[in-house]
Amino acid sequence: MTTGMIYWNISPEIFRIGGFALRYYSLCFMLAFGSSYVLLSYILAREGRPKTLLDRLLIYVVAGTLLGARLGHCFFYEWSYFRRHLLEIILPFRWEQGHIEWTGLQGLASHGGAIGILAAVLLFSWRYHTGRIWLLDRLSIAIPLAGCFVRIGNFFNSEIVGLPSNLPWAVVFVRKDLVPRHPAQLYEALAYLLIFLLLFCWYQRGLAFRRPGALFGWLLVLVFDARFFIEFVKENQEAFENGRLLNMGQLLSLPLIAAGIFFLFYKNKNHGKSATNTGIPAHRFPGRG
Repeated sequence: MTTGMIYWNISPEIFRIGGFALRYYSLCFMLAFGSSYVLLSYILAREGRPKTLLDRLLIYVVAGTLLGARLGHCFFYEWSYFRRHLLEIILPFRWEQGHIEWTGLQGLASHGGAIGILAAVLLFSWRYHTGRIWLLDRLSIAIPLAGCFVRIGNFFNSEIVGLPSNLPWAVVFVRKDLVPRHPAQLYEALAYLLIFLLLFCWYQRGLAFRRPGALFGWLLVLVFDARFFIEFVKENQEAFENGRLLNMGQLLSLPLIAAGIFFLFYKNKNHGKSATNTGIPAHRFPGRG
């Protein structure tokens, strides 16, 4: 065996009781939504918004994330299979050689999740008459933190692995093979954590009030730039991506980066209003005139 590498052979299950198993991935997903809820609770309380707004929003965002991520995987990565098995898109099992095989809705795509969140925000803002840009800016702070937890869950699952590598921090995912690889999941998790810290710092300094839409623009640019470049050290998820200059993850990132650039130059009609219109004293935001 190669020396100097990290051998990763952790079971994806934390524990099992009968037919129920708690997996690290499920725990990380709960941490993703839980941390987002706590963070957004702080933001809304700071801005004098009612907590009931967040409770309603959570339902929309969770549903949009899961539905969008599932449909994104099925349509972007495995449509050749799912177009012949449409029910398996929404059912957690398949009929295999005369018996039911439990699949647990395997396969979620982050790009689909991003589209699902955007659709959820548009629907929520229409239903409850909240500003779309206002809402997107606040969600932008929580999304990369949630993404960090999800990628840690992928690491525990030994999935979305990197290309073979001889670097000292290369990881051998024993449950997959004995090849040292880039820990691409951890690269993404670290990138998303840094993006979260940056966006949260900018929010604390009042960027969301000086330039509505800027936080959302930076989210798209930073997250999907990181995704685009990290894809170069990741294994392709599906065989059809092999031999292509850019894989599906990179192709899907490009329009989202372009959308981010648009929002960085977005001019909101409320731009320039004082911070007191948001219910927050102007002195809380350094740099405001």
